[in-house]
Amino acid sequence: MTVTRTTPRTAAGTDHCDRLLAALRTFRAEQVATAQRWGAQLAATLSAGGRLLAAGNGGSAAQAQHLTAELVGRYREDRAPFSAIALHADTSSCTAIVNDYGPDELFARQVRAHARPGDVLILLSTSGASRNLLAAAAAGRAAAADVWSLTGPAPNPLAEAGDRRLCVAADSTANVQELHLVAVHLMCAAFDAALDTLP
Repeated sequence: MTVTRTTPRTAAGTDHCDRLLAALRTFRAEQVATAQRWGAQLAATLSAGGRLLAAGNGGSAAQAQHLTAELVGRYREDRAPFSAIALHADTSSCTAIVNDYGPDELFARQVRAHARPGDVLILLSTSGASRNLLAAAAAGRAAAADVWSLTGPAPNPLAEAGDRRLCVAADSTANVQELHLVAVHLMCAAFDAALDTLP
């Protein structure tokens, strides 16, 4: 009889996948419809001349930029570009703001510059506790933008600060980020589908 021994590295990988699958099942049951509604609302807002502002820190910044890239470029099929800005991507503005006003103002100052009534501000955070994102949410509400919070498990401060929330129930930061990417892709697919139904 052959005995297969699982190395610690293999066990860690299997455990990660098991946790992701469990979180994905919950996400599929509870959050898919929310992500699709967000995509359809984005299509209506951006088609009417509004814009999307997106922000996050670290891996969440990458997710925010992934979303804006799909909207300015395309997700699957060719279509018109739409206005979507990842607020961390302008390095000169970011470094100047942090230097002159402090890190908590990193996104809020840009929101005050760019957000208009009816625009969408989507803030991504695994913890839901980042002070610069909470400041951005407050600036978005003051600008009469629609503030959406895409976070890890609820409750958390950013979820409470948004007008809409999608909170991913996952045990690890990595799994939250992986499911945020699923949410981003669902939003993009719903965005494109909704464009065909708009007048």
